[in-house]
Amino acid sequence: MDLQLNGTERICVDGEVKLIPTPTKSPNDPMNWSTRRRYWHSFLVLVFVALTAATANDAGNAGNGMNAELGITWNQINTAAGVLFVGIGYTTLLLGPAPFLYGRRVSYLICLLFSIIGSIGLARTQYVGDNIWSQLFVGASESCAEALAQLSLSDLFFQHQRGLVLGLYILATSIGTFMGPMVSSFITNSPLGWRWVGWLAAIISGGLLFVFYFGLEETFFDRNNPIHGHDAPAGRTEGTSDDADKKDKPIASVQRTSSDGELDEECGREKGKTYFQRIALITPSPTLVGTGFKQYCRRLFHTLRVFTFPAVIYSGLQWGAQDAWLTFYLTVEADNWYGPPWNYTDAAVGIMNVPTLIGSVLGCIYGGWFSDFFVMWMAKRNNGIFEAEQRLWLLLPVAFIGPAGLMLFGIGSDKGWDWHLPYLGLGFIGFGWGCAGDLSMAYLMDAYPDMVLEGMVGVAVINNTIGCIFTFTAQSWLDAQTLAQVFIAIGVLSFCSIMTTVPMMYWGKKCRQMTRKKYEAFLLLRDGPSS
Repeated sequence: MDLQLNGTERICVDGEVKLIPTPTKSPNDPMNWSTRRRYWHSFLVLVFVALTAATANDAGNAGNGMNAELGITWNQINTAAGVLFVGIGYTTLLLGPAPFLYGRRVSYLICLLFSIIGSIGLARTQYVGDNIWSQLFVGASESCAEALAQLSLSDLFFQHQRGLVLGLYILATSIGTFMGPMVSSFITNSPLGWRWVGWLAAIISGGLLFVFYFGLEETFFDRNNPIHGHDAPAGRTEGTSDDADKKDKPIASVQRTSSDGELDEECGREKGKTYFQRIALITPSPTLVGTGFKQYCRRLFHTLRVFTFPAVIYSGLQWGAQDAWLTFYLTVEADNWYGPPWNYTDAAVGIMNVPTLIGSVLGCIYGGWFSDFFVMWMAKRNNGIFEAEQRLWLLLPVAFIGPAGLMLFGIGSDKGWDWHLPYLGLGFIGFGWGCAGDLSMAYLMDAYPDMVLEGMVGVAVINNTIGCIFTFTAQSWLDAQTLAQVFIAIGVLSFCSIMTTVPMMYWGKKCRQMTRKKYEAFLLLRDGPSS
């Protein structure tokens, strides 16, 4: 790889695409898996993302039942929602070291257990404390979807496919976020009642735990180990290393390391792992010492350094703002659209998530597939050099579309407009949701490609802290001003938050240059023999 700076690479050679990271010759390299295996693994990860996003957003409709049956107030329900954000963000931080020390699989299984516990807790809620504790566990269950999912997907796809992969990730998040409340509204409006929102989530989580245990393979792979050897082709037009697309390579030729530490030309043969090795509960890191407790604590403290990287702060702000606005428009749907002039039922309010989902799908296409096409076009115009900031151009239209959607929906809800314009506003909001997270996280991964997990942990902490703050304050703000005033204000805030893209485009490369030594030191400390 012709690496000039983290986030600055020559990715086009004579019109062909260089593969980053460089594929190895190992049959255990996830980049060498067959297309079927890679897509199956990706599908499971995306199902997990969608499920946990749904369970994190479906308790709002169950709140109507809690309020009517148990007398739990909406302020208390909002407190539980704030605790949910705390559970998401800070469990993401606490579980951060696990994928590098014990493999990816065990964290997913732990989070699915959390999902079962939290969902059963919701179904059996009797008191305020029950609801709060259930939401803490539900939030913790989504932690893997905040950082580990992106790492798992980056294990399987090359850098120039990153926008598409993150687009699918945001799409899965959107499906769960917007379809979860819709499905739960139908459940609460049915003879089953609100408790079955929790029971159904527990049943699905239990089934997925079984599928994950036997069907999700480990993708941890020590790419720097010289025993694996490397393929270093000049370029390939599409980024799959799939001689293995038709079948997995059972055995690969590799270079051996001689006693003096130099690579020799003697070819060895590395065998692929067995099925039971690939689904082991724990895949220990080659650097793991004992149980790894001290290493775990050291890595956890080390992860806090990510908050000194401007790209992490920027990406966390973009994604966190979307979570903040989510609280406002979902609250207005639940509080205002049941009354005149619309007089919606639970089911009708649930269906209001459809235009938001449609907008987010379009946003994921724009911020995902199209952004990959766009940065390749930009790189070719730049003599084959890709700069991470090139992707950020696509966020500029979003600075107008997303805020316009917030204002249309808020003013329309305040003035009692016919449904057409408020629904158009929801579509615009969904488009902003799909783009902002996708493009900002892709930028972060482009800028610091070897710090994916820790970077996403930082984003999750910032994102969910912002979401928590706005969850606790949203109702007070809505009570203090008219809907039109509130949504005009958050529309302006949304515009300002997205327009921080402009200084990032201008100074982003300078920031990467300034943090290069810090980035290299971060990786050295993380991956050193005592890490």
